[in-house]
Amino acid sequence: MQEADARAATQGKALHLTANLFAVPFGIAGLAQAWSTVTQLAGAPDWPGSVLWIVAAVTWLITLSAYLANVAARRRWKTELSDPTFGPFTALIVIVPMLLGVRLAEQARGAGEVVFGCSAVLVVLAGAWMTGDWIADDGDIRRWHPGYFLPTAAGGLLAGGASAVLGFVTLSHVLFGLGITSFVVLASIIQLRLFNAPSLPPPLLPTIAIELAPPVVAGNSWFAINGGKVDTPAAILAGLAVLMLLIQLRLIPLYRRAPFGPGFWAFSFPFAAAVTYAVHWLAAEHVPGGTGIAYALAASSPPGSRCSRPGRSPAWSTARSCRGLRRPVKPPVPGGIYRIRRIRVPCQRRKSGSPCRRRRR
Repeated sequence: MQEADARAATQGKALHLTANLFAVPFGIAGLAQAWSTVTQLAGAPDWPGSVLWIVAAVTWLITLSAYLANVAARRRWKTELSDPTFGPFTALIVIVPMLLGVRLAEQARGAGEVVFGCSAVLVVLAGAWMTGDWIADDGDIRRWHPGYFLPTAAGGLLAGGASAVLGFVTLSHVLFGLGITSFVVLASIIQLRLFNAPSLPPPLLPTIAIELAPPVVAGNSWFAINGGKVDTPAAILAGLAVLMLLIQLRLIPLYRRAPFGPGFWAFSFPFAAAVTYAVHWLAAEHVPGGTGIAYALAASSPPGSRCSRPGRSPAWSTARSCRGLRRPVKPPVPGGIYRIRRIRVPCQRRKSGSPCRRRRR
């Protein structure tokens, strides 16, 4: 009996659910948005988008329940938001229902607006709180990664576009400005970290794909704000989006070094949002055959496709992600610096003939 209890306790300690798991419903919501945009362009029934929105909502509920239970069991309530590795991903807990609220408003306007409004307020508050933590914390730039875009930059841009879809024009401008300003400020810090600091730990390498999200999300939101017109801001955002997409192609060898796990879902939403952005441009420029191209783009980006190996299905990706929960990313040591292995130097004998003493550094 005692052995069984000890084994159960060991298994419970091995399971450590982290906030980056919310990238799964976030990515499915991004794909649902892409399919909804495609069917709107084609004037076809939106049953694919409806199904994916339901899947995203169910996945979010399941992930939230499991995550909160795990946090409560391990008593991590006070450390989740301030966690230097996974803290920024907690913003997805309120960003996903904000997107779901916009979809719900198409069927039940009042309920959708309530869900969106509450979620948008929580997005702003969470982003402000975490930004204050980053300022007050005596940390190190080496702890930063592109996931730090999520609370304020991604949250603000998505909230701005959602506000425009619901008809809140002034609010959309305010939230869009919040997102753009946050993106400009954070991009300089994150790029400095990626350019001049040591490489990210292998499990965090997929987070670099998040750098594609701000320009394409900003482009989608701006099209929602200006009514789908091609103007100077839209063209500027398109140029930045193309640059970020080409950078992702160069980073493919780097991504192959990362161990497969939940972190690979960081690819899902940025590429789904890029598909949505491309469809908006096809509609704005009235490209001949644009409907067929849009369907091809949406079909080529299933959830988790970017994090699957050749010949593997999204279900396989999800299963492997769950297995990867038992190999979580080790958080930074106090001070925000990732652990570095000790390096042994060659033996140095003194002239007096004393025994060899190895020094470590």
